[in-house]
Amino acid sequence: MSAEEIDVYLAKLEEPKRATLQALRETIAAILPEAEQGLSYGVPVFRLGGKNVAGFSAAKRHLSYLPHSGSVTATLADALSAFETSKGAVKFAIDAPLPRDIVERLIQARRDEL
Repeated sequence: MSAEEIDVYLAKLEEPKRATLQALRETIAAILPEAEQGLSYGVPVFRLGGKNVAGFSAAKRHLSYLPHSGSVTATLADALSAFETSKGAVKFAIDAPLPRDIVERLIQARRDEL
């Protein structure tokens, strides 16, 4: 795993997806400076102690934050009510990064699980 893998992933995206996901990457990296960055199953991931803690991906019409847990989004349902969620993702607009407080809560919920 290497941070350069995420650089390559982002470089392939068109704007504004690239800038939005780069902003999310920077937010996650600031919250988890000790995390290892790389790709897992073809999408960017941040790992702590070999465990996936946070990630993201780009789709045609939206972007996704990936908590790498089937229960984090349900745990934070009230905080995530403005976003479309599934067990494994929080979808958000291609031109609007997730707010830092939401990212912090998602990461803390995942860390609590571990």
